[in-house]
Amino acid sequence: MAFLAIAELCFAQADKKPVEVTDMLKIKTVGNITLSKDGSKAAFTVTSIEPDETNKSDYKYLTQIYLLSATGNEAPVQLTTAKEGGSQPAWSPDGKQLAFVRAVDGKPQVFMLAMSGGEAMQLTKYKYGATNPKWSPDGKQILFSAGISLQDLLKDSVLNPAHNLPPWPFEKPGFDNNEQLKANAAKSNPDGSLQEIRAYLDKDESDKKAVVLDKLNFQNEFGISSEQSFSQFFLVDAAKGGEPIAITKGFYRYSNADFTPDGKQVILSGDVDSLENPDRSLESAIMLADIATGNMKQLLGEKDKRYFAASVSNNGKWLAFEYSSTSFATVPLLALMPVNGSAKDIINIPFDRAASNLTWTKDDQFLYFNAQSNGGAPLYRLNITSKKIDTLSGMDAGINSFDIANGKIVFARTSVADPSGLFIADATMKNEKKAGGFNDWVQLKKLSLPEKHVFTNDKGMQVEYWVMKPTNYVPGNKYPLLLEIHGGPSAMWGPGEASMWHEFQYFCSKGYGVVYCNPRGSGGYGVDFLRGNVADWGAGPTADVLTSLDKAVAEGWADTGKLLITGGSYAGYLTAWIIAHDHRFKAACSQRGVYDLATFFGEGNAWRLVPVYFGGYPWEPKVKELLQHESPITYVQNITTPYIIFHGGNDRRTGFVQGEMMFRSLKVLGRPVEYVVHPGATHEITRSGDNRQRIDQMLRTYEFFERWLNK
Repeated sequence: MAFLAIAELCFAQADKKPVEVTDMLKIKTVGNITLSKDGSKAAFTVTSIEPDETNKSDYKYLTQIYLLSATGNEAPVQLTTAKEGGSQPAWSPDGKQLAFVRAVDGKPQVFMLAMSGGEAMQLTKYKYGATNPKWSPDGKQILFSAGISLQDLLKDSVLNPAHNLPPWPFEKPGFDNNEQLKANAAKSNPDGSLQEIRAYLDKDESDKKAVVLDKLNFQNEFGISSEQSFSQFFLVDAAKGGEPIAITKGFYRYSNADFTPDGKQVILSGDVDSLENPDRSLESAIMLADIATGNMKQLLGEKDKRYFAASVSNNGKWLAFEYSSTSFATVPLLALMPVNGSAKDIINIPFDRAASNLTWTKDDQFLYFNAQSNGGAPLYRLNITSKKIDTLSGMDAGINSFDIANGKIVFARTSVADPSGLFIADATMKNEKKAGGFNDWVQLKKLSLPEKHVFTNDKGMQVEYWVMKPTNYVPGNKYPLLLEIHGGPSAMWGPGEASMWHEFQYFCSKGYGVVYCNPRGSGGYGVDFLRGNVADWGAGPTADVLTSLDKAVAEGWADTGKLLITGGSYAGYLTAWIIAHDHRFKAACSQRGVYDLATFFGEGNAWRLVPVYFGGYPWEPKVKELLQHESPITYVQNITTPYIIFHGGNDRRTGFVQGEMMFRSLKVLGRPVEYVVHPGATHEITRSGDNRQRIDQMLRTYEFFERWLNK
């Protein structure tokens, strides 16, 4: 069937136009699918890129909510139209109302929309905002979350009437018992007493004249911060709103909350209740909060373990969840447990992939979920009785969002033919029907179709790779070949990966071939494959990606004098490593990369990758030696390939000093290098960043490649 579909797509592409860089602005992304309880209708979101009315040369993202009849016989209807958009739709139990989230005065709030008609009504006006609405089973209340800063929680007379202090140490040197958190009643005076001087210094902080860092995780995605924040959950009357009632409390972080089927409790994940500073604690527990009494019961939680993604069956008997060690380089286990059981009652489900979106059927016979695997993100179904898992969709596409009710599945899918489509199928993913053509413009474009291959690497691992010929490929001609590498390092690429759809097609339309693979260390292939690059970020993964390149070249159509290489984040690292050890490429491009691992430990908010992958810290002699050996900057004198380096001005995930180090080093060495900074951009620039900057980065990469291909 897949072969026939590809053949039909090839035949249908005659006389179509190639993908252009501005086609990126046309992509609409479907998500947040939720079915009403009776399965008669679905709500979902569509995110589009629209001109910015405040600056006609810029663009903005806009998310709106749509309605679909689950028969699929009618076109989707747009429910929200306001310029503020709408997100996170949630059906009332009777299907007559839809709760959703919209920004008001810069804070998210919950709105209600009646299906009988009329304007949306703002339900919450909470000073901390309101997100992730969930209806109580009786439809009378809505559960929502809000993020509250430590400073606000300390002084909030409702959430913290006793003005308690955190039980864990705030870690301000020279102070004991968190006394520095208490309000200072002294008058600000730089020439006064010690308390008055402290009041003066506190005002400097509040006026942004100084940022004082005492916390371990002091970087966020775009800067540094001294603030601690805590996610808490609240209940509000679904009919008239009013003052929210706190379900959780204390100086802890909670997530993934929902009602139990009887509506008497809330199940959620949260920090393990301990005396450890939350910056140092990586554990999470699954808990039950009793709504009537406010009591919290821990179901699962222990040292060095994460328990999360809890989902209670409709009869209230079974708990589905995931758990793992606190290591980043691991695949969580999928498990079941009686709700009234304990850790000794856990039933592990054999499934060596990272499941997500655990969804029960109404009769509790099946648990549906999706997971990245082998280049796609199939939909899976677990039979609760037999514990057997069925794969319901292929590895050549990605199910990004779905819901199931009354024997129908509504889902969003990424494929080569459609970057984000909406579909309806039966409970076994048969009798599929398209439901709305949000990206029908793609039908007018000529596409390059990836061809999947596999080889065995030196560790005996099966490595999958894909080859895309130039869009207007003519047998017998020679073409430039671009090696694309993914980041993470635990990311995964394939035909089901949405974020690279446009970039791959764009370069193929420009006359390049593209080859990409999932080297050792990638996600989607199980825990052993994921850990295949521990203490080996450079040589091992390099062998895999260069083998995929060699095998693509062996097909005979690539011009070996016009090979190119690019990658972002960890792949920016690997690009630098490769061109320091291999000189076959005409030009290279690194985006938001890591180049010196010891420096990355200090300046990146993903700093825990250092101890996870290299076994320790930069001051430990053996680790220091390993970090130096594995850092591309160590080999900078060997780089002679023309090289363009990109970095976001506010990228704190990897940090930016290393990019500047790499650039300056190459300039001192007199090598052909160019460094491009996108002001204000974070690590997410190519996925959800400023759209002019996204276009700029792609065009500058193409222009740089062309500059050197023609020399």
